[in-house]
Amino acid sequence: MSYNDEIDVVHLTQELMRCPSVTPTDAGVLNVLQAALEKIGFECHRLVFSDDNTPDVENLYARFGTKGPNFCFAGHTDVVPPGDLHAWTVDPFDSIIRDGKLYGRGAADMKAAVACFAAAAQRFVKSRKGAFDGSISLLITGDEEGPAINGTRKVLEWMSEQGEHIDHCVVGEPTNPNELGEMVKIGRRGSFTGFLTVEGTEGHVAYPHLADNPVPHLVAMMQALDQMHLDDGSEHFQPSNLEFTTADVGNPATNVIPKFARATFNIRFNTHHSLDGLDEKIRALLDGIAAERGASYTLKVLKNSEPFLTQEGDFSKLVAGSIEKHVGLRPELSTTGGTSDARYIKNYCPVVEFGLVGQTMHKIDEHVPVGDIEMLADIYTSILEGYFAD
Repeated sequence: MSYNDEIDVVHLTQELMRCPSVTPTDAGVLNVLQAALEKIGFECHRLVFSDDNTPDVENLYARFGTKGPNFCFAGHTDVVPPGDLHAWTVDPFDSIIRDGKLYGRGAADMKAAVACFAAAAQRFVKSRKGAFDGSISLLITGDEEGPAINGTRKVLEWMSEQGEHIDHCVVGEPTNPNELGEMVKIGRRGSFTGFLTVEGTEGHVAYPHLADNPVPHLVAMMQALDQMHLDDGSEHFQPSNLEFTTADVGNPATNVIPKFARATFNIRFNTHHSLDGLDEKIRALLDGIAAERGASYTLKVLKNSEPFLTQEGDFSKLVAGSIEKHVGLRPELSTTGGTSDARYIKNYCPVVEFGLVGQTMHKIDEHVPVGDIEMLADIYTSILEGYFAD
């Protein structure tokens, strides 16, 4: 064990990126991270979780120290597929530096941030000579970009069973729209998905009185859902929105009235609503349309996540102040964007998100400036220094 050996944050990022850990494949990436953390003095737990109809996933929980409070960095080492390899100007898993930028899958989302976790921990532990009142932990999953079934949620459940408690958490997702330091996420909207099926009676188009066409019924229901006013937003959240993602009949014949018509929609919603409340609201609306038209429908739903908000206070001020110290910007405290694993962590402790610029995440030639990686490690180090200030 030698926390005195400096972690080269860019080199560690490259080592992580050279492991092609496309969800759910680990590809050795957690071995790389675990070796770096154990050298500092972290106790590491490799956790493999399984579930029906999903692949097994490897995760890592690592902790330095045994006392509280326990400050946690959380993130993921899995990445999305690279897509068309011929469209890349570099090998997506070679981790090449060109013109001051690091290219490759996972650069922005979010292997660089994971490397910054480790580098910040090493610097802080070295500055305290391994002794401080508290603990630092890393919660790293290999299942964030996939189903998110065998990842962070199950690690948190395992931690609870083991008596592991975290007090505050920073998730390293790429939060900045254009430049490092612009934005910290202090909450996220919830996600509700609906699968709407209208059943009719199929028949010949020339004899509509012998059939019941489900398509007009579906169109009426979609129109009612589209016109439904959810809310006007709030101080911290933008208005909730319902978006249709597909409408399907799957009928190849031009002279047959189909039996089924289907549509799928997703609602991103703020704290004016709950998953159960939306379920009741939508079914009441559809029941009314169905009754008016004499239609028959079924609605299956996925209650993906509730919205959450970490109230502004000492923790968010610490993170914002650490950012401003290094980049000269006071970040916006925002709730925009999609979902992240913070939706699970918020049930255990206050959580905020801050990472790199997200402009190229999931894109061809994903990249980040090398200077931003080094600066992010400095910011995370300052967060630890402020958190454990004497």
